[in-house]
This record gives sequence, C-alpha cells and structure tokens, in this order.
Amino acid sequence: MVAPLYAWPWEFLGSYKYALYAIFLAKDMYTRFQEDTIKDSWILHTIKDSWILHIFILSMLRLIMYQSWTSYSNMLFLTRNSRIIKKGVDFKQIDKEWHWDNFILLQAMVACLVLYMFPTIGKNPLWNKNGIITAILLHIAISEPVFYSIHKCFHGDYLFSHYHSLHHSSAVPQAYTAGHATFLEHLLLMMVIGIPILGSFLIGYGSLSLIYGYVLAFDLLRCLSHSNVEIIPHQIFEAIPFLRYLILTPTYHSLHHAEIGTNYCLFMPLFDALGNTLNRKSWKMHKKNCLNSAKNGRVPDFVFLAHVVDLSSALHAPFVNRSAASIPYYTRFYTMPFLPVTFLVMLAMWARSRTFFISFYNLRGRLHQTWAVPRFGFQYFLPFAAKGINKHIEDAILRANRLGVKVISLAALNKNEALNGGGTLFVNKHPNLKVRVVHGNTLTAAVILNEIPDQVSEVFLTGATSKLGRAIALYLCRKKVRVLMLTLSTERFKNIQKEAPSDCSRFLVQVTKYHAAQNCKTWIVGKWITPREQMFAPSGTHFHQFVVPPILQFRRDCTYGDLAAMKLPDDVQGLGSCEYTMERGVVHACHAGGVVHALEGWAHHEVGAIDVDRIDLVWKAAIKHGLKPVSTIPAAS
Repeated sequence: MVAPLYAWPWEFLGSYKYALYAIFLAKDMYTRFQEDTIKDSWILHTIKDSWILHIFILSMLRLIMYQSWTSYSNMLFLTRNSRIIKKGVDFKQIDKEWHWDNFILLQAMVACLVLYMFPTIGKNPLWNKNGIITAILLHIAISEPVFYSIHKCFHGDYLFSHYHSLHHSSAVPQAYTAGHATFLEHLLLMMVIGIPILGSFLIGYGSLSLIYGYVLAFDLLRCLSHSNVEIIPHQIFEAIPFLRYLILTPTYHSLHHAEIGTNYCLFMPLFDALGNTLNRKSWKMHKKNCLNSAKNGRVPDFVFLAHVVDLSSALHAPFVNRSAASIPYYTRFYTMPFLPVTFLVMLAMWARSRTFFISFYNLRGRLHQTWAVPRFGFQYFLPFAAKGINKHIEDAILRANRLGVKVISLAALNKNEALNGGGTLFVNKHPNLKVRVVHGNTLTAAVILNEIPDQVSEVFLTGATSKLGRAIALYLCRKKVRVLMLTLSTERFKNIQKEAPSDCSRFLVQVTKYHAAQNCKTWIVGKWITPREQMFAPSGTHFHQFVVPPILQFRRDCTYGDLAAMKLPDDVQGLGSCEYTMERGVVHACHAGGVVHALEGWAHHEVGAIDVDRIDLVWKAAIKHGLKPVSTIPAAS
C-alpha cells in the first residue's frame, strides 16, 4: 500500500491537470465582469487578477527554465566531456519523471489560494531592496537549516524507503529530476521556499520583484545542482576558498546521489560542514571533473551517421524535447509555432556548421553513438548541395578514423547512390581507413526479404534497378519467386538478369506499367508511388517498402509496412530516444546493420553493391546477437 501523501492528488488526471490552474483564471474573469460588482471591489479584483496573471507568467518561466537546463544537459555536442555521470538517460527514467512539473502546479495553486485568503498581499510595490535583503537573510537563517534537517530525516529508513527513494531512483540526475519527488516532499519544500517570501511580506518589505527573483533564483540553483554537467570552474574555489561553502556544484550534489549518506544541503555546503555530513571527496571530485571537461571522453566503438529529416522532426531531437524524443515521432500541433525558429536554425546550419553528436547507448560494454550531418532531407535533392553534403560525411568518417571508431554506418540519404555511390566515394578516396564504412543495406534487404511469407510466388517490385531492388530481385529469383521488375531501362534490367543463375533468370520479368501488377498482392516499394498508382494493386495487397519518405497509406483495403527496422537487444543500456517514427528500442535496418558489423568484428567495408550471398549470413548474425525482426505483416484473421 502506498504511504500517505505519496501520490499526487491529481495523478488520475494525467496531462489534464493543467486545467486546475485555469479554474482560478476563469473564476477571476467571471468576477471581474459581473455587472453588480462595485467600483472598489472591482479594483481589488483587478489587483488580484494581475497577481494571478503574474503567478501564471512565473509558472511559465519556471517551466522554461527547467526545460532549458534539461535541453542543455542533453546537448551532447557541448556537454559530452563535462558530464559527471556518463550513463544515458533511459526510457524508464524518462517515464518516471514524465510529470516532473507537478510541484510548479502545486505552488501556483497554493499561491492563488493565499491571494484569496489574504487579498491585501496584492498591495505591494514593484521593487523593495529591503525585501530582497530580508529574503536572503531568512533563506540563510531558516530555509537552509530547515531543508537540511528535513532532507536528512528523509534519509532515515522509513522515510527513505516510503518516500525519498523515488527521487533517488533516477540514475542520471537532470533538471527534471529536481521536480521528481512525492507529494509530501514537495509540500515541505513549498514551506522552505515560502518562508523567505512570506516573511518579507509580513514584515512589510514584499514586492513583485522579490517573488520573481527569489523563485527563479531558487529554481536556477536546483537545476544547476541536478544538471549532471559541471560548469563551475574549480579556479574560483581556489581563489576564494570559503566560497565553496556558500554554493554547491553539480559534482557536490551528484555525490549525494552516488553516496546518499552525505551532502544533504539545499544550496550551501556550510550546513553539511556544520552537521558533519560533508563528503570529503567533494572538492577533489569537482576539480577532477573540471579538468576532465577539457579532455575527450571515451571513444565510441560504433557510430551511426544520421541526418535531419525535416523541420518538424528536428523538434524531436533529445536536446530539444526529451519527452517527445522518447516516443515515436509524429507531427504535434503545439510544435507548429516553433517551425519558423527551426527554419532559421536550418539556414544557420546550412551557412556554418559541422556534424554533431546527438545521442548514445551502451551495448555489451560497447559505446554506440549517433552523429548527425547538419542537413535536412530536402537538401539532399538539391544538385548544388551534393558537394557540401559529401564533405560533411567525409569529415565525419575521417574524424571517426582519427578517434579510433571501429565502424561507422550511414543513414538513408547519407549513402544515396547518386550522392556517393553508397559510400564507395569515401572508401576509394581513402584506401587506408581503419574505420569500417557500412551502408547497412545488406541487413535492410534481409529484413524486407524475411517479411515476405514463404507461400508467396510472385512479387511486384518498384525501384527495381536500385541497389536494394537489385539485391531483392536476385535473392527472390533464386528462391523461384517470380519478380515483376518495374523499370523503363531494358539495359539495366538485362544487366541484373545476367547476374542471376541461368536456371533462375526466367523468374525476373521486366514490366513498364503498374497495371501489370493488378493481380499481385505483394508489392515491394523502392520508389515513391502516388495514391493513383496504388489503385492498380488488388484488394488485400501488402506494401513492403524501402522508400524514403514512406508512401501515403491511401488504400483502406490494403496494408502497409514500415521502413525496414530491427529491435535492439534487450540488454541495451541508456537508450532514451526513438529513431524517427520507430518504436522504442527499434532502429532502422541500416543502423542495425552497422551494429551487427561491429558486434561481429568484420574487417571489410560494406559499400557499393549488395553482396547477395551475404544476405542470409548477415541476417543470422543479427538474430544471433539478439536483434529482433519487427514484423509489419498483419496477423491473419
């Protein structure tokens, strides 16, 4: 049974909890416009309305602050070497911290109630320097020791196991973690933050700037302590030694999470020193972390070189919105206002940028990272942009080679045949590369082929003479499956047909029109097809696809597969973001192909044309290492 005051009262409301604050706004709006409100009362309510509006604005500023700190912590291209705990934030932690902002709503609601109970509080100036001084003194004299005592009590056996363990269950502290605690703990924290504010008002020194300043400063320090990124230089404490007792560092609080019997203070380590609970490693660890931030961290074993898809999906990056990145991408209406900003960022990246580090996870002792080429999908189809894109890809490969990365796998558009020959451009230009360059298309072909039921005797293939189309056609004809290859180029068709075994070439059939597949219920789509072209498929057709972007799901009487993908092994660690539209833990087959290449320790590059003879070998290796197929075939009814 859950302990008293453990759960939040509005937990059952989920995201609808924000309607609670709207009740106060609606009540005031109704009161303001009542016809029988007398002038004096109207003025009083106007004052109260303005304060409630300030509470709303302050709440929004607080949300922005916590979001900004979390975004900064996840900007790995800036913070990778300054991170204190090197683990990744996984889906489990993200789900636990989903409603981290409950405490902001709680404090806003309580503040509104206080205004109704004590309406004269609204009659205060914009600024009062005496109030600022009073608040600081009350914070040091009361809030700090009260929090220290409460926090230490919550590390007792009963309170820790029934309450505070929830906060410590987050393996990697982030700004959101500061808000991740039980209802009882935040009731007490509200008292701690309220003492300096109410004390200043009761003395007569209250002001609007006091509330904004104190609350935001309080949040700033809470975010700093939980950021997991050391940004306070150790030289400051060496120059002014006593300063280390007045302000905690991210390292200081991380030690509390690592060794829970020390470093209990709110913001001032002085109280740990007075209470004999100061971790003696705090200053040494702080200096070590600061010095390490100037050094490169661990070299990844594997890198997946991705690219941005479009403006909307760019807002799906972990450092933009950690929560959104943890679920499959879809267009969210509330992100629409941010698209102009994303467009400006895209222009800035186009003008001056380089490949950057997005995310990472660990798999069986190996570090896997995702880097992104700073280009959006549409730019890959601009002829004048090809040279610059290839330069970015080449620089990323050479950087990986210098670092000692073992395998680098290219995402869909980064290995475009017309762009760089599926990676052959870089391998031929740099024959002495130690890093293995992998396009991953062998596993992509294997995933598509293993989705096709054994009883299928005929398939219709668009994009038939592409790299993947060729491999799929040659593989299926060896299985005695008739392949209707849609292509207008007889020469390219003949070249592929010549590669087939002599007794299998008859199973490859060139077709030039879609109506040739009007009786075929298995379509493999490698070239984008319009809804009109889909109409040639008979009812009950399943569309397998390896085309980017995926085709529109126009036919209700047909089924559509997703892009080729595989689920990472169950023992993956620190994975907390989804790869575009893929489900949690699922990655594109070209990403998975690089993972298999790294796990197997293969010494060859995988670029250019697909070796059909290796399709089964790569598939078996993937299954052996625990990668799982993600079936897109609907179950039989």
